[in-house]
Amino acid sequence: QVHLVESGGGLVQAGGSLKLSCAASGRTFSQYSMGWFRQALGKEREFVIAMTWSGYPYYADSVKGRFDISRDSAKNTVYLQMDSLEPEDTAVYYCGVVRTPFTGVRIPATEYDYWGQGTHVTVSS
Repeated sequence: QVHLVESGGGLVQAGGSLKLSCAASGRTFSQYSMGWFRQALGKEREFVIAMTWSGYPYYADSVKGRFDISRDSAKNTVYLQMDSLEPEDTAVYYCGVVRTPFTGVRIPATEYDYWGQGTHVTVSS
């Protein structure tokens, strides 16, 4: 059984930083590609950043230069470092992981098979 748990969300002022975590059980991030998505109120789930099983990152244009992704294989945890936050970054952030091992980056949310419960990020202006 796959279980993902996001943490690290909160309230931050514009220009500030937050670091989100996604801890996994039942899937090893070093074998399965994963992604971070966000969903603002009334909007569809949006791709933010992904990391392949081999550690290759892929960024949405809206977060390039501000967000980064890293992985601690020993803890089976992936991190989303968010800097220079903007009010438009306000959303619930989710991590997802695919079912098939050793596949490339996935962008559409529909291609992810397992999701965490999400963590709220609010950026005040």
